[in-house]
Amino acid sequence: MTGTATRSAQSAAPGRQQPRSADPLPGPRVGPACPAEPLARAEPGEPWTDDPYAHAVRTGRGPLYLRRMTPGAPGAVELLPLDVESWCAAPDAVDTDVLRRCSGPVLDVGCGPGRLVAALAARGIPALGVDVSPAAVARTRRLGGSALRRSVFDRLPRESRWGTVLLMDGNVGIGGDPVTLLTRLREVVRPGGRLLAEAAGDDVDERLTVRVEDAHGRHGRPFPWARVGVTALLHTAQVTGWIVTGRWTADSRPFVELHRPNSGPGRPGRPREEHTAAGDESAATSRPPGATSLPGGGS
Repeated sequence: MTGTATRSAQSAAPGRQQPRSADPLPGPRVGPACPAEPLARAEPGEPWTDDPYAHAVRTGRGPLYLRRMTPGAPGAVELLPLDVESWCAAPDAVDTDVLRRCSGPVLDVGCGPGRLVAALAARGIPALGVDVSPAAVARTRRLGGSALRRSVFDRLPRESRWGTVLLMDGNVGIGGDPVTLLTRLREVVRPGGRLLAEAAGDDVDERLTVRVEDAHGRHGRPFPWARVGVTALLHTAQVTGWIVTGRWTADSRPFVELHRPNSGPGRPGRPREEHTAAGDESAATSRPPGATSLPGGGS
């Protein structure tokens, strides 16, 4: 997740819970599991790197959560489930529909265990996953996908030449500032390229501090995160100069398709009226304080 937290963490909110959706997902799938490794009780590790997320990715199993460290609205859920089993499984029908909308080359931001990158590679579509988690990058490569351990806010290969950028499983929360994130992604995608983003399942717009935690209370260090529903995501797209070209919901998972305008540099311009429808790897760009790239959460 990281640049993979997630569908479970994104969608979790008062009365609902789980990015990929706010409520616990019914019957999560169990993906291919690797041999379990003991997780020693130790000082909190870096988010997504040596905290319980890495162990969950290696084993393909949860439970795993984002714990809210900042006060929420009355009734807000304190533990936001992360759907590790689904991230480690093969793409489901909803994922597959998103993949059909991709034109290469594809960058999966916060690729997590790599189910989408591997599926694109199997289709013959050039794709790269980026994630700050070594365990996520390793698993993506084992599945046959290409992955790079890097934050989306660092310099990436093929800057301004990606045909499609994926922001799945709640990864619109990366860095805790969706405006900064979507502005950065405009620099990454080519003119006319698209961003396919999954929003939270409820109408939320929240900035918070969280940490990754397992069922035994073992956890990593706190970091900034965001939970963004469709309304907030559409507004963020408008102020960052993206053109809204599609919007749909499948299996209670809402998605938005955005395009970078064909003309002008990768900076926000005047957004057009929205409508809806069913490598240099060394230099660094600016990033929000404490920003991380999930599974993300986890793609």
